[in-house]
Amino acid sequence: MTTLIRYAVPADAAAIAAIYAPYVSDTAITFEIDPPPDAAEMARRLETVMARFPWLVAEREGRVLGYAYASEHRSRAAYRWGVDVGIYLAPEAHRRGLGRQLYLRLFHILRALGLYHAYAGITLPNAGSVGLHEACGFSLVGIYRRVGYKCAAWHDVGWWQLALQTHFDHPAEPRAFAALSPAERQALLVAPL
Repeated sequence: MTTLIRYAVPADAAAIAAIYAPYVSDTAITFEIDPPPDAAEMARRLETVMARFPWLVAEREGRVLGYAYASEHRSRAAYRWGVDVGIYLAPEAHRRGLGRQLYLRLFHILRALGLYHAYAGITLPNAGSVGLHEACGFSLVGIYRRVGYKCAAWHDVGWWQLALQTHFDHPAEPRAFAALSPAERQALLVAPL
């Protein structure tokens, strides 16, 4: 079976919401609290995120099985070369290499936008997510202890960092995803990694 990695579109919002819902309602993996966002809210998030950063979906036989996206790391201007990243997979897509495919394509696009760092916050314990991030080159930089309360317990959050490219003393301004032409976007999706 062939997996297609492509940019998310508003029509994917219901599938994205369905993948995300169990993470919200049944786990502490995300600190978002019930009720899970519906398709309309996910469509709004897609539009907001994709003005600046990419949001990718993995599709197999017409079904969205996972997604990965980047978002603002911090609002102060000096942080503009870094992004937070997130990834969520349907249960049947776990441990099949799909997360790695999504992330590697996302990182390729982030480099092209002129970004230098990706950060991932992982609620602990979560061996699967830690394993995926470390396999993709992330390193642990610190742990916020007992920082979030969900599912009747306090949870730690570990922060991992990935250097996307070599640092320059005078970096060019990062580009917004929305500023890419359709041809540039397509080229980034199909370029060899």
